[in-house]
Amino acid sequence: MSLRRTPHTVRTPARCLGIGLLVCITCWIGCGKPSDNQSKSPGSGATIRVIATTGMVADLVRAVGGERVDVVQVIGAGVDPHLYNPSRDDVALIMSGDVIFYSGLMLEGKLADTLGQVGRSKPVFAVTERIDKEYLLLPDDAAGHADPHVWMDASAWSQCVDVISEALVEFSAKDAETFRQNAAAYQSELEELHQYAKKTLATIPRESRVMITSHDAFNYFGRAYDLEVLGVQGLSTESEAGLQQINELVDLLVQRKVRAVFTESSVSPKNIKALIEGAAAQGFEIKLGGVLFSDAMGPQGTYEGTYVGMLDHNVTTVARALGGQAPESGMHGKLNSVKEHPSS
Repeated sequence: MSLRRTPHTVRTPARCLGIGLLVCITCWIGCGKPSDNQSKSPGSGATIRVIATTGMVADLVRAVGGERVDVVQVIGAGVDPHLYNPSRDDVALIMSGDVIFYSGLMLEGKLADTLGQVGRSKPVFAVTERIDKEYLLLPDDAAGHADPHVWMDASAWSQCVDVISEALVEFSAKDAETFRQNAAAYQSELEELHQYAKKTLATIPRESRVMITSHDAFNYFGRAYDLEVLGVQGLSTESEAGLQQINELVDLLVQRKVRAVFTESSVSPKNIKALIEGAAAQGFEIKLGGVLFSDAMGPQGTYEGTYVGMLDHNVTTVARALGGQAPESGMHGKLNSVKEHPSS
C-alpha cells in the first residue's frame, strides 16, 4: 500500500515562518542542487539519510531502520516542539535528507510551512497519519485540532511504526525484509511497555488516581491507563495559565487530597510550584511527584532518551508518587533517577 506524503498545503497556525525563510526554501527546491551530506541512491549501499523532527519520531526510525539509516534530529533533546522556531540552517538540514518524518497533528506547528514546501520535492511523512480519527481526542479549547500527544499511549504510538516501515521499504525495496523484521520486533517491545503501564498504574488506589501536570500533554496517557489527568496550561505550551485557573486547581487538590503533582522536563515548573504553594497556604501539603517527559525525551545517550525509556520513566514515576507499586528502576531495571527539573 502506498503511503500518503505530506501535501503541498499544510494546515498552519496563525504564527508561521517569515517570508525570508519561505523564499529560502523555494530557492533550495528550485535549484535542485543536492547537499554534500545527502545519501546516494538506494542501490549504492550507502545508508539512508533520514531527517526526523522530534526525539520520539527519531527513535522510531532508528528502531525500524537499524544500521541502514543515518537519523538526524531537528529539534534537540529537552526542547519544546510547540515553541520551536525553525532557522535557515534547519531548512538546509531538512533538505539534505533522503526521507523526512515528522509527528504531525500540528505538534510541530512552526515547522509546518517548511515541511509542506519540502514535500514538493522530497518524501515527507507524518508518522501519525494512519491513526484512526475516531481514536483522536478533540479538546474543547484546541480550535478543532486533535491533541497531538499520541505517543503517551504506547499502543497508539506502535501504529506509527508501520508508517515508517512502509516508507523506508518504498525508498529501499532491497532492505524490505530487514525493515519489516525490525518493525515487528519493536512493536512487540512496545506491547510489553503498554502492558507494563496498564499493570503498574492499576496499582494506584482509586481515590488517588488524579494526575496534574504542567500542560495538557497526558490526555491519551490518562485514557489508556485509567487516570484522571489535568494540565495547568492547554495543549500548547504557548498558552498561559490564569490566576483563576490556578486557584481552581489548588481548591481541587485540597478537596480531593491529591498526593502529588508533576513538572515536565520541557516546560517551566513555575505553575506547578504555584499549586504547591497555594495548597500550603490552605494548610495542605502536596509533594512534587517528579519530573515527567512530555514533548521531549531525556538526554541523548541515556535510557530516558529513548521512547521506551521515556514512557517507562513516566509510568514508574507517576505510580510511585500516587501510591502505587512500581520498581524504582522501572520495567527492566534501567531507569536513572530524575528528581530535579532542568531549570530548577
